[in-house]
Amino acid sequence: MATTTSSSSSNSKKENQVLILGRYEIGKLLGHGTFAKVYLARNIKTNECVAIKVIDKEKILKIGLIAHIKREISILRRVRHPNIVQLYEVMATKAKIYFVMEYVKGGELFNKVAKGRLKEEVARKYFQQLISAVAFCHARGVYHRDLKPENILLDEDGNVKVSDFGLSAISEQIKQDGLFHTFCGTPAYVAPEVLGRKGYDGAKVDLWSCGVILFVLMAGYLPFHDQNVMAMYKKIYKGEFRCPRWFSPELARFLTRLLDTNPERRITIPEIMNNRWFKKGFKHVKFYIEDDKLCSINDDVDDKGVDSSSELSESESEMEIRRKPPSLPRPASLNAFDIISFSRSFDLSGLFEDGEDGGRFISGAPVPKIISKLEEIAKVVSFAVRTKDCRVSLEGSKEGAKGPLTIAAEIFELTPSLRVVEVKKKAGDRVEYEEFYHKELKPGLQNLTLEVDGPVDSSHLPSDTE
Repeated sequence: MATTTSSSSSNSKKENQVLILGRYEIGKLLGHGTFAKVYLARNIKTNECVAIKVIDKEKILKIGLIAHIKREISILRRVRHPNIVQLYEVMATKAKIYFVMEYVKGGELFNKVAKGRLKEEVARKYFQQLISAVAFCHARGVYHRDLKPENILLDEDGNVKVSDFGLSAISEQIKQDGLFHTFCGTPAYVAPEVLGRKGYDGAKVDLWSCGVILFVLMAGYLPFHDQNVMAMYKKIYKGEFRCPRWFSPELARFLTRLLDTNPERRITIPEIMNNRWFKKGFKHVKFYIEDDKLCSINDDVDDKGVDSSSELSESESEMEIRRKPPSLPRPASLNAFDIISFSRSFDLSGLFEDGEDGGRFISGAPVPKIISKLEEIAKVVSFAVRTKDCRVSLEGSKEGAKGPLTIAAEIFELTPSLRVVEVKKKAGDRVEYEEFYHKELKPGLQNLTLEVDGPVDSSHLPSDTE
């Protein structure tokens, strides 16, 4: 009898399993907000666990949050770092938008601190990884603006994973005075200049929050605390805090620099990297980002948190032993969200930063033939060509108004018989790009491709499974 019940329950469970777009099996609910729910899910092909954020499209469109969603996706695509929760892909149906995210098993850093203060070497390791992630974000023009232990997750190996970029901003949002003006953040972690409402530097604000986090990790309580929020704000504004007796003089001095109420005097990323307390046991993180360049977070970041060189260098030995980690995959094909975005009726191409400086074409030709055609076009106008896998870079030799014109073309698989060629201007003058695009590139590809300027045949799209 017991066996029958178990079997019946198992069959019922299988029937109730929900698949998203035929690729992910939905599991338990991990959390939810006003417009989204986050589920544990499993990739049925790879068996990999992921977290899927399911957003109600109708709700966000109704209250005008689409720009917010676009910005969050844009930001998550910029910040591919081992200490940041990764966005693997975005998919969409008529009713939902799906963020497929890295699943982090270890829970929030907050839960660790809730049990009491941490040992100095443990707190230092977490702080070092946090600064590595923050430095990378700043170098990519991204400012988190809501750093706190609740938004820092730990993986199964105890490594930091910064999450929740919902309040983040990008450098393009900075006003003419060079500052941000949006009042945001969590009260106990917010910087005094944000309270002042006169504009603030996003990098400096993030470092203040990092300072509060470090204090909490080492002390087990907040540096600025009061039951009355306004009284707490006054303490933050005045910078009133006291280090407990078990803090070493070195750590106390370091925290004083991090929690300096004057953002001009507050310690910078390069100064943090050179601080004696911080440097103990610090390991530089090397990893890959979208353009397959090996990056290293170290002193190559200047005082403003901006990468001082367009490409960070690597030694020959590092080149020989480098390996691409599985957590930073590069998609071999377009997902449903990309496909749907081609439709005029649901134009979300801005989510992938396509606009006046790019175009897409659909082709039935094989990849080698498309690449050969691009090389042929480049040869006519004396452009240099660099090809890697399904990516082609066309580089002009003439110095234009804004330097040499550089164009990137990438080929994706839409269906087994169709390819999408995505073309973007990477450098150079827009006028020169448009002239090349319309006079050389578009006519040259005409025989192989059909430009997308209408909806894709709906037979290519998966059906909504919800």
